[in-house]
Amino acid sequence: MTTAASRRAERQISPVFVGILAVTAVTGWAAWTGFAAQPGVAVFLFVTGAWVVSLCLHEYAHARTALHSGDISVGAKGYLTLNPLKYTHALLSIVLPVLFVIMGGIGLPGGAVFIERGRIQGRWKHSLISAAGPLTNVLFAAVCTAPFWLDALDGVPRDFRYALAFLALLQVTAAILNFLPVPGLDGYGVVEPWLSYNIRRQVEPFAPFGLLFVFALLWLPQINSVFFDAVDAVLRVLGVSELETTFGWSLYRFWA
Repeated sequence: MTTAASRRAERQISPVFVGILAVTAVTGWAAWTGFAAQPGVAVFLFVTGAWVVSLCLHEYAHARTALHSGDISVGAKGYLTLNPLKYTHALLSIVLPVLFVIMGGIGLPGGAVFIERGRIQGRWKHSLISAAGPLTNVLFAAVCTAPFWLDALDGVPRDFRYALAFLALLQVTAAILNFLPVPGLDGYGVVEPWLSYNIRRQVEPFAPFGLLFVFALLWLPQINSVFFDAVDAVLRVLGVSELETTFGWSLYRFWA
């Protein structure tokens, strides 16, 4: 039987997540103050830590929306603790997204939480659960770019500004890519409830490969160029220049 105490435990923030936040805060301070002997190391750790935090929030948003839509099982699975180790696929949840950032500067969260869709009634609820994750990336991008579009960069150290610009780029790419209606991505989850049963059955076998398919396409120069032109256009609207994201990417890859 579920008690009030057990429900509180299911929703208590994990020490693992607190530790990730602490690393992000300390390395962000190092990037801000120039404390690290090698600025790129501080930027790398800060951006990676903040990226993992955003991955946790992305999946938490899915789970929390599912909870309020009728799937009370997400609490017992540990999804509400923000602990990345509780995710269904740790490889897809954390390892691959971080590798995507290191290899190509692309923010692409993977599927992580298992929602018991049978507990949820109503197509709008199913769509909202899928949309909740990438909407978190949209919010994260707005926060990262706030100093830029608020014209509040006075006093912000150069390296920290470049780190924020690169982190914003990751959030914008994550939001755009996740909203693509490709099987296995959140965008398809948004439209899937509105498709016929036959179409869903035909598409279902391709879902496990959607993430890798999109990443493979982005390695094609023509598609990569069009995609990042779109990302840069969004960032310019938010006050972030291509030069700032390029410098951030260069600092992040300090070993190159």
